[in-house]
Amino acid sequence: MKAFSTTLQSTMLAAAFLAGAPALAQHAGADHAQHGAAAASADSTDGEVKKVDKASGKLTIKHGELKNLGMGAMTMVFRAKDAAMLDKVKAGDKIRFTAESVNGALTVTSLEVVQ
Repeated sequence: MKAFSTTLQSTMLAAAFLAGAPALAQHAGADHAQHGAAAASADSTDGEVKKVDKASGKLTIKHGELKNLGMGAMTMVFRAKDAAMLDKVKAGDKIRFTAESVNGALTVTSLEVVQ
């Protein structure tokens, strides 16, 4: 009888734990989404536009370290994810941008002009 009581208590304890698991998963999902937004802004870096080439859809940027791409500071050419980005900037503009490898091409996925 004692073994049955212990088994029953263990089963009830496991059921109570599993009943709370969805709530824990929902909470963890919210934390993960917030972490994702923080990571996206952490992938941004400062740069200076050196050249805008609208014909080829590219920007030459002198930039700081791109941690998400494992690259140090340098000047290089990037594709613009959206052609409208090219209208937002001119040579000499200071920017904050995010670059990613898209289909094997280094691509500016977001940018903003900073003062």
